[in-house]
Amino acid sequence: MSTVGGVRLGLPGTQVALAGDVPVVPKDVTARSWIVADAESGDVLASHNAHWRLPPASTMKMLFADTVLPKFPRATEHKVVPADLEGIGSGSSLVGIKENETYTVHDLWLGVFLRSGNDAVHVLSAMNGGVDNTVAEMNDHAEELQALDTHVVSPDGYDASGQVSSAYDLTLIARSGLQKKDFREYCSTVSAKFPGATKKNKKGKKVRESFEIQNTNRLLSGDYDISQYPGIAGVKNGNTTNAGATFTGVAERGGRVLLVTVMNPDKTEHNEVYKETAKLFDWGFEAAGKVTPVGELVAPKGTEQAAQPGANPSSSATAGTSGEAGGAGNAADKPVAGAVAEDGSRGMWTALAITGGVLVLLAGGAFLVNRRWPLPDLVRRRR
Repeated sequence: MSTVGGVRLGLPGTQVALAGDVPVVPKDVTARSWIVADAESGDVLASHNAHWRLPPASTMKMLFADTVLPKFPRATEHKVVPADLEGIGSGSSLVGIKENETYTVHDLWLGVFLRSGNDAVHVLSAMNGGVDNTVAEMNDHAEELQALDTHVVSPDGYDASGQVSSAYDLTLIARSGLQKKDFREYCSTVSAKFPGATKKNKKGKKVRESFEIQNTNRLLSGDYDISQYPGIAGVKNGNTTNAGATFTGVAERGGRVLLVTVMNPDKTEHNEVYKETAKLFDWGFEAAGKVTPVGELVAPKGTEQAAQPGANPSSSATAGTSGEAGGAGNAADKPVAGAVAEDGSRGMWTALAITGGVLVLLAGGAFLVNRRWPLPDLVRRRR
């Protein structure tokens, strides 16, 4: 495995520096690979096969969003043609996009993040010059982020030969995406209204009604066997035959923000990937400030930290050998906690109002504009 971020991250098995009053890592975590990291400092608190290259499923959509989302203003409209929906894999998750209907970019991103809609990914890819162009841009962006375990074949994360990522890389990608205001909004939206098909009513008049879509991230939306996780604010889940269940989440507690990625738990219980993620979050919040980091989330190429001599020796030493390698979308200011946006979506404030937690808003755009790293100062709003 790669040693980007530190030598210990390239070792097999669980890596953690237990000492003193540091709590023991949960013994019942069965994922093939996982990582717990501080989103602000980049410290990796613990990991298990962090650089193991595995199929990512729809967590690959985080890289798709981080690459494509800034290119199109959310109000941009697009009429879907049949070619836009070609090549969608059999059995794909879909939001329900219809040919010859017009959607806004905002609608499409809600479809990507809430319903993990491969149809929405393909429409946005068509707008971006096609699937092949989008895949090439995603691979270039992964290399820029030093997510060198990642190789993209399909932009939606659908199982494809050679398509891989790692818990380490998915965490890097999520950390980058969370610096974009629109990314934060979409990945933390619990439910929203999505445009349906145009039909004629009883009077023969054409009408277009909408239907509600729910976020399939169960730590955000909850389920019959799992509650919303306090402080959760995104980011993306996935599940395919080859990948099993995958998930990357971000949560805040007591002023600390953690990122956790879990890939392919061995247990087959319902919602197991979320249950194991919650256990790792609980451990991370208890261990943070006590445990010695076993590695770091490296800075993207070209940033000040990455360019400083000795700042990330592991990344510069291994970047070449560790694996394959526009304009801003201006989001409107979100309403206060509990409010509902005009489009019917319940955004990031509502998500945390439901959980009773505290929502973190990572300062938007600072990385893109100023190339600052690690994350800018946090802005928090409490209900």
